[in-house]
Amino acid sequence: MKAFSFTRWWQSIICAGVLLAVALPASAQWVMVARAVSGQIQHMSNKSGKGQGYDVATVILVAKPDQVYQTAVNSLKTNHPEITITSSDANKREIKFAKGDQVASMQANKLGDDMTQLVVASSLGAQMDPTPLVVQGVMKVCEQMKVTCTLADQ
Repeated sequence: MKAFSFTRWWQSIICAGVLLAVALPASAQWVMVARAVSGQIQHMSNKSGKGQGYDVATVILVAKPDQVYQTAVNSLKTNHPEITITSSDANKREIKFAKGDQVASMQANKLGDDMTQLVVASSLGAQMDPTPLVVQGVMKVCEQMKVTCTLADQ
């Protein structure tokens, strides 16, 4: 067994302190950036000449991920009779649903204790609504959570 080395112990404490001093400000800056863009819905879609494609919307919310997930599930179940939930997974905070032939998924990703990235993605069929299903879904969750969300300039 090796003898206790006060010098090595002291070096370990200094290294841990330096790492902590560097990591905390970087994490705090990331959280400040996320809070600054919260409520801004980013939207992206693509449709081929054959009518197939995808539609995706994301937003960062200052809210607990489990709360965002539960709000989305409750909203789909109670406010949208035209939508069928095909599966839901509370552990992953993911919901899969359909509106006619159009399929979609919604996921509440944890960015922090009270910071969530909500992602909604769907397929595009031959018909494309003027207000995409994904943007409607994100806006509905924002409304239910009493958070002001706006579609970001593209």
